[in-house]
Amino acid sequence: MNGDRKYRILVVDDEAAVLITYRLILERHGYDVVACPTSRDAIAALEQHAFDGLLCDYSLEEHHTGFEVISAARERDPALPVALLTGYATKETADEAASRNIDIMFKPIEIDEFLDATHRMLQEKVLRPA
Repeated sequence: MNGDRKYRILVVDDEAAVLITYRLILERHGYDVVACPTSRDAIAALEQHAFDGLLCDYSLEEHHTGFEVISAARERDPALPVALLTGYATKETADEAASRNIDIMFKPIEIDEFLDATHRMLQEKVLRPA
């Protein structure tokens, strides 16, 4: 963790069970988590809070994608560490993520791998020069 301050992470997934699972895992490991089931809710949360990281499902409601949420997040904080969560990334999706400096976590993801990847993502923010 970062001193006595908890990292605040925005988690976005349109599958309620997955969203709850991610939230519970992260909270159990000391993170402050805001969980949103839609891109609209996530963008509203971005307008209300500052976040240390964003974990966003690729496939969201009504044909929205995680790239839309990530774009909105990076308009507010261009250096925000982000990861795209997906169970079925195409080569085009993977290429777009790589070109935009977005990590990808592939579902189903093991809990330890999920936590390690989240920790690494946040460490990059801490270690990045201001």
